[in-house]
Amino acid sequence: MPVESHCHGCSSGNTDARSSYVNIFKIYQAISRQLEQFPQDTSRFVNFSQKRSPILAVGEDRPLEGELHSAQYFHGRDGLGDITQRHPDLNVEDERPVLHPQLELSSKSGVEVALDLIKSEPERTISYIALGPLTNLAKMMLLDREAVRDRIGRVICMGGALDVPGNTSPVAEFNFFADPFAVKELLTPTEPECGVPLDRFLLLPLDITTPHELSFPYYKDVVDGAFESTAAPSRPEGKPPLVHFTSSFLERTREVMVEFGKDAMELHDIAAVWCAIKNPPIKAQDQDPTALPVLGEGWAAVRRKFEVER
Repeated sequence: MPVESHCHGCSSGNTDARSSYVNIFKIYQAISRQLEQFPQDTSRFVNFSQKRSPILAVGEDRPLEGELHSAQYFHGRDGLGDITQRHPDLNVEDERPVLHPQLELSSKSGVEVALDLIKSEPERTISYIALGPLTNLAKMMLLDREAVRDRIGRVICMGGALDVPGNTSPVAEFNFFADPFAVKELLTPTEPECGVPLDRFLLLPLDITTPHELSFPYYKDVVDGAFESTAAPSRPEGKPPLVHFTSSFLERTREVMVEFGKDAMELHDIAAVWCAIKNPPIKAQDQDPTALPVLGEGWAAVRRKFEVER
């Protein structure tokens, strides 16, 4: 059974929250162009035209406390490898539309929208996938701790570095580094009963996600034979719209990764989404808060105890 997407809640992270919001429109535009040209691909995008449109909302643009950190050095100012300047054909005409054919645009904050969803849906059926700093989820806990603790089904979080070096400092992974106060509020609060229920929190740190990678030579062989770098930008002629889109934002990624000594893209967020798809929430009556999470075939969880350092 496919996972149904209810909401895209943006926040600051690889770029500012507003740019992340606009990037959602760019992604939907790329898929729309793909399906216009290749309607036979419709079955690959089951959530693109679902009966209930996903809500798009802007969340927090700063951490709970401390300085604002972004990963624009890696992802570019727009969060998509600076395709805004290099590939204007991928920009959207209206960055602040009132209506959208596939999305429900909300004036509420991403925090409010997410809270509304977990309150309105059957309890413990919502998976919350955190692919950036945990600020939005921490704000949800501060606003209505009881609702989050009682009703959220499962949190799948890409973040942290436990037994491996960090990717932002020698010990810190970016998402946790960008808002360590949110991490502490959720995972290691002074009073344990005030944090997120750990039996429903799945953490995928760099230890797990970094080994999953897509080599760029393989991408060139299998996906886009013309793929190179920003020195030879992707051109839309002769390739599917989605291939042009992915090649366009991966050009910069490749250059940065090669500087780090690896001609490959590490699939951090993709691993987390994969985990969420394969491990949906289980019924409340089947959950034992003292036991390890029940996961699908091929997946296993271990309990780890750690402190948040800053």
